[in-house]
Amino acid sequence: MKISIEKNLVEFTPESEEEALAMTKVWNTVVDCVKFNKKLVPVGEYQPPRTTSARFAVED
Repeated sequence: MKISIEKNLVEFTPESEEEALAMTKVWNTVVDCVKFNKKLVPVGEYQPPRTTSARFAVED
């Protein structure tokens, strides 16, 4: 997954079919075209090499 940051815009670009399917699942979970979109809220910490993944909770 390629991640680009420009000011306050973060762009995720899948680099495999598996990542594209996962991104579609995340998108469909967070984006609601009829009502309100949900937010990704950080959980815990991301401090490599001690932690190897960043975690987020989905909030309404």
